[in-house]
Amino acid sequence: MNSKIKGKMYKRQVRNVPTDALTSDLSEEQRKQLCGLLGNVDLTLLYKASVHGYTASAFHQRCDRQGPTLLVAYNRSGYIFGGYTSVEYAQSGQQITDPDIFLFSFQGNVPVCIKITSGYTGNARLDDTGGPNFGQQLYFCYSNQPLLLNQGGSIFSFNAAIMYGNDTQLTECEVYKVEQCSQISAEEKPWRNVLWTAERKDELMESIRNYKPLMKSVSRVRILMIGPVGAGKSSFFNSINSVFMGRITSKAMSGSAGTSLTTQFRTYPVKDGREGKPLPFVLCDTMGLEEQSGAGLDIDDISSILQGHVPDRYKFNPTTAFQPDEKKSSRPASLQEKIHCVVYVIDATKISIMSSKLEEKLAAIRKKVNSLGIAQIVLLTKVDEACPLVEEDLQSLYVSSYIKTKVQEVSSRLGVPVSCVLPVKNYSQELELELNCDVLLLNAIQQMLNFADDYLDDVGHTESDPI
Repeated sequence: MNSKIKGKMYKRQVRNVPTDALTSDLSEEQRKQLCGLLGNVDLTLLYKASVHGYTASAFHQRCDRQGPTLLVAYNRSGYIFGGYTSVEYAQSGQQITDPDIFLFSFQGNVPVCIKITSGYTGNARLDDTGGPNFGQQLYFCYSNQPLLLNQGGSIFSFNAAIMYGNDTQLTECEVYKVEQCSQISAEEKPWRNVLWTAERKDELMESIRNYKPLMKSVSRVRILMIGPVGAGKSSFFNSINSVFMGRITSKAMSGSAGTSLTTQFRTYPVKDGREGKPLPFVLCDTMGLEEQSGAGLDIDDISSILQGHVPDRYKFNPTTAFQPDEKKSSRPASLQEKIHCVVYVIDATKISIMSSKLEEKLAAIRKKVNSLGIAQIVLLTKVDEACPLVEEDLQSLYVSSYIKTKVQEVSSRLGVPVSCVLPVKNYSQELELELNCDVLLLNAIQQMLNFADDYLDDVGHTESDPI
């Protein structure tokens, strides 16, 4: 739960005009989605520009000393967007430090959360006598007019065309008081059960160590990771490797470049500690998918990988599909060389803005994987960046209605069952391992091994390989 909200309850300000006289422009579903970003909270409408005026004085009269607030703006093009601040307005003239501040924009039915850039929390906003601002970058009701001013800058990184369609003419601006609910609602009950304990972590690690593939001809199952550039494929391997090494590692190249940092097909075995034996699975990393044709991983290459023809360290060529060695292609690959489970790695912060071209590429890949009968899972990464509630406490993951919506959305867009979507947090900037993070990562690997067994069991009914 957000610490600023959790730690304090705020009393309503008596001098305000009765809030039941105001009507919110948010639909019930939109309100529910915004509450999902913040946890078990109530939203009380304090200020409505079309009623009280697009003036700084009206805004401050209604919203000062009200605790955490959520601003929701609407423009002529139909965009709904705004921001949250956990520090109350007071016209102090000071620069406000607020690590919990964020912007959002509805993309379809769900709001996409835009966090403040690391290192800029001390300039979250200026608490002056003017209208509400975020990072002194976005100003709402600017100059006492129904206008949005974008001053530019790097405190919040977003695309104005995506966030509000480059339309700065506002049709409405609302500010809501954000209050922690005193009772846990039905939605606050976990929608998946996870034991966040050291005992559960040890149990999962032992289960993975002792796993043996269902087919005797397979010594280690091969798990192929596929996903858009920057989704976290290489980071997932580094994270799993870190858990079993007992320290943060960075064996696979990872980062946030605009193009794929992975240019080779890599097969990464994971050892059980520095001097330990290899674990019974191999994570196979691929070049990132890109929406442009002739860029990123080629779908024909994926077909060759699935069927076990592509060697480790093969360098991808986005303009030319893999050509197998004639001698090797004359014989079918062994079951040991084939892929036994496919994992689609998807960034939770980018599901709603995934392009149709990228979606088409993923659909084409899924069609090929389905034809081969290979088990498939979706790994939903960066859940902490997608939801402030989860960033505050990873154990809130399966309480967050917002993350639940993201799981349902990626399930619908990729055509996989909800039960096959696994939210995780990769290690990215941490220096030490964290129990909650480890439990999620190990649960994901356990499910991948289970799914690989389902595939091998199916193959076992059509091949003579003993079980």
